[in-house]
Amino acid sequence: FQDQAMMKTMSGGNCNLNVPAKNSYRMVVLGASRVGKSSIVSRFLNGRFEDQYTPTIEDFHRKVYNIRGDMYQLDILDTSGNHPFPAMRRLSILTGDVFILVFSLDNRESFDEVKRLQKQILEVKSCLKNKTKESADLPMVICGNKNDHSEIFRKVRSDEGENLVSSDENCAYFEVSAKKNTNVDEMFYVLFSMAKLPHEMSPALHRKISIQYGDAFQPKSFRMRRVKDMDAYGMISPFARRPSVNSDLKYIKSKVLREGQSREREKCTIQ
Repeated sequence: FQDQAMMKTMSGGNCNLNVPAKNSYRMVVLGASRVGKSSIVSRFLNGRFEDQYTPTIEDFHRKVYNIRGDMYQLDILDTSGNHPFPAMRRLSILTGDVFILVFSLDNRESFDEVKRLQKQILEVKSCLKNKTKESADLPMVICGNKNDHSEIFRKVRSDEGENLVSSDENCAYFEVSAKKNTNVDEMFYVLFSMAKLPHEMSPALHRKISIQYGDAFQPKSFRMRRVKDMDAYGMISPFARRPSVNSDLKYIKSKVLREGQSREREKCTIQ
C-alpha cells in the first residue's frame, strides 16, 4: 500500500491501470493448517479446486476490477496456518480491511484457533482504531469449510459457529465446501456487502478476463459505450508482489499521523 499516493498504478501487458487509493483494499485469510484457506482463495480467483495439498508459507494475490467504469483493487493475503512469525501476523491484521477466518468442520482444534484469531483481530484493530479514530466496522466472515463431509465426521456444531457472530452485524458465519464450491460465492457476496464494496466483486457477478484483454479496463473504452452496455470486469494481476514489511509499517504509521495523532509517538505493538 502506498498511502501517500493519490493513485495506485499497476502495469501489465499493454495496459496501465490507475486505481484510486480509496478503492484499494486488502483481504486477509487466516486459520489453522489444512483447513482449506488456499482452496477458498483458489475458488475466488480461478474457480478451481486443487486436490493436492501444499503447505502455504504466505501467498499474495491481486485482483483488479472495472465496475461500471470505476476501478477497484483487492489484495489477498493467504497466510500460513503455522504462523511462525507472530509479528508478521499482527502486521497482516493491522493492514487488513476485510477478513476471512477459516476452520474445518471436522477439526475442533481449528475452530478453537479461529476463536483465538477473532479475539486477536479485534484487539489489534482496536489499538489502531484508538489512534486513528476509524470506524468500528470490521467486516469479517467465519467460514466452516468441508461441509461436504459426512455428518459423522463433524466436530463443530452449526450453532457454535453462529454464536461467534451473533453479537456483531459486521460478522457472518458460513459453512462451505471449497471442493464442491458450495456457498463460496454467497460467502464472498455477504462479505463485500458488509464492507460496503460493490457486490460485483463476488466471483459469479463479473466477467473474468486475462491480461491480454486489459483494454477493457481503460476508461476511454467505457466512455465510448452507452450506460446500458457497461459491465463489471475482473482481472488477476500476474505481476503482483506483496508490499514489503517496511511499506506496510509506513502505511500504518501514515494512517495514524494522518488523523492528527502525530503528537502522540506511542505506537501499536506489533511484536
